[in-house]
Amino acid sequence: MIYYLYGRDSREFVSKFRDLDITKDVEFVEFEIGSVFPAIDLGSSSHIVVSGNIEEIKLIFDLAHKNSISVGLVPLPTQSRLAKIYSLPITPMEALSLAMEPCEKSIDLLYCNDRLVVDDIRIGNTSAIKEFEFYYPKQSFLKRVKLFLSAIVKKGALRHHKFTIKTAKNDTHTISALGMIALGYNNFSPISKILKDKLSAIDGQHTLLILSPISLWQYFIASPVSLFIHRYRGDKTPSFWGYIKSSKMEISSSVPLKVVIDDHQTISTPIALETRCDSLRVSVGDGFWEEQNIPKGSKSSIKLTNMPKDSERIEYLSKGLPLFSHASTEQYATLFSNLRDEGSINATFVTLLMLATMIATFGLFINSSSVIIGAMLLAPLMQPIVSLSMGVLRQDVKLFKNSIITVALGISITLATAMVIAHLIPIRELTNEMSSRISPTLLDMFVAIVSGIAAAYAKNDEKISSSLAGVAIAVALVPPLAVSGIGLGWGEWSMFFQSLLLFTTNLIGIVLAGAITFMVLGYAPIKVAKRGIVAWSIIATLITIPLYHSFEAMRDRSNIQKNLSDLKFYIDEKPIYLSRVEYRKGISKDEVRCEVILNEKLTKTERDYLKKIISKVVGRPTNIIVTFRYQL
Repeated sequence: MIYYLYGRDSREFVSKFRDLDITKDVEFVEFEIGSVFPAIDLGSSSHIVVSGNIEEIKLIFDLAHKNSISVGLVPLPTQSRLAKIYSLPITPMEALSLAMEPCEKSIDLLYCNDRLVVDDIRIGNTSAIKEFEFYYPKQSFLKRVKLFLSAIVKKGALRHHKFTIKTAKNDTHTISALGMIALGYNNFSPISKILKDKLSAIDGQHTLLILSPISLWQYFIASPVSLFIHRYRGDKTPSFWGYIKSSKMEISSSVPLKVVIDDHQTISTPIALETRCDSLRVSVGDGFWEEQNIPKGSKSSIKLTNMPKDSERIEYLSKGLPLFSHASTEQYATLFSNLRDEGSINATFVTLLMLATMIATFGLFINSSSVIIGAMLLAPLMQPIVSLSMGVLRQDVKLFKNSIITVALGISITLATAMVIAHLIPIRELTNEMSSRISPTLLDMFVAIVSGIAAAYAKNDEKISSSLAGVAIAVALVPPLAVSGIGLGWGEWSMFFQSLLLFTTNLIGIVLAGAITFMVLGYAPIKVAKRGIVAWSIIATLITIPLYHSFEAMRDRSNIQKNLSDLKFYIDEKPIYLSRVEYRKGISKDEVRCEVILNEKLTKTERDYLKKIISKVVGRPTNIIVTFRYQL
């Protein structure tokens, strides 16, 4: 005998199955939760089939478990998620055919406070998790931006709670988290694809996923990126996820929190979770068993590496997720101590800076980029500038004062050293390495900003602090100062101010970007950082005015070079065109250098005409230096 048990609201759905050949020996029985259950002879039944809402299905599953009867499920059209969990066919007729076949394999069942769970359990501020959750619903980018802005407005809606978790081995863990999700064995959601090696219906354990983002930025911006990456890598979970896998768990919280079972039933903490092995024989699709690759008796596992555990962070995060992360006292103390030391003047700083300036100045004179790079690596000027950015961020007067004095002394030492060398060397030739540092543009500000971000990020993590050398090469602090010193030695004020503008651009860009990066990394709340960042943003805006004009000049030079390169004309029927055109910034006057390709020599009159044509294209007084190349 096979019974087909269905809820009252499923009567119309089940009616289509009554007159089929496959159900001719099936007895259809309607029931309703809360009413007297129909009298059926389960002793004579080897298999039952069920359709209904989630609570009705769980009632029959529990009934089948207690009576050791196999069960088949025909999901309603609205229960696509349930069908995916058990890999059931989409069409009702195919689902009925599968449900009618008794199954000999057993699966585990998850219980919460002795209540059966077929999907998942959400613990914590479940309404907030549901509202802002990215992992189940497929949200568009615009929807995510809207949720992000909404979360900023509703800061208190996303807050951490203190949880205590006791496992089957009696190990106790106290952590801070936004919420938790106890997972059964669904194998289709984005979460399950990442945790696929932790989920199984036959290993006698369940997995508790712990969501513990420490900022709105991490939750809304970093998490979609991490989920996308880890979904396809499948080798580890995002850093703000933790999990515990065990056969039993007791979960309590500092205050009673809502617990939602299967997105329907609501209870409160504390709760007890238990996995009961080999509890139910249920007819599932072949795809279900293909996903069960974890053997019985597998070991329990745990990952709580990045979960906030100290009382300071638990208290801070209980007030609501900040926009950016909050560095712990230990993190801040360690970094702040290093920055204080690096922002101070000492003999090593002075010695290294003088040596670096000498190397850079000689490299500029001999036009050697490799020598200049060596000076960049040796120069210690980046450290006090990074310290200055922290002083700006934290409004720390002592750190700011020490750092700016150290930077000012460094500037003076570099200028003086380069000036003396330039005065002593009897050469006054503007090399390419020098000329490249007397025309700063907006692009240099962008380089400085990116370098400031990299410097602050590298300083935050000791594992990558060696990357500061690469940042020093990228932003080049000493070479432009050395060019300014050479300008002083030569008495060329235009050269001095232009190269000093490049250094100032680098300094302001690094300080501003470094301060913002430190703020994002959690070393100061926005209300403290706002004053310093606004002030330096204004300074950065002001300095972009001359940089913009320089950028326009660079674009103008590029256009001139292109127009001259495209120039082809005849002088007394002699074909002439220009190649290798170079428009260079000079100390007192710009100059054009190029090769003139022609078939025969030009007379004095023809050369004057050529100069007139080039000058007309340039449009300003310019020194013109050409090399004649004769085409045979």
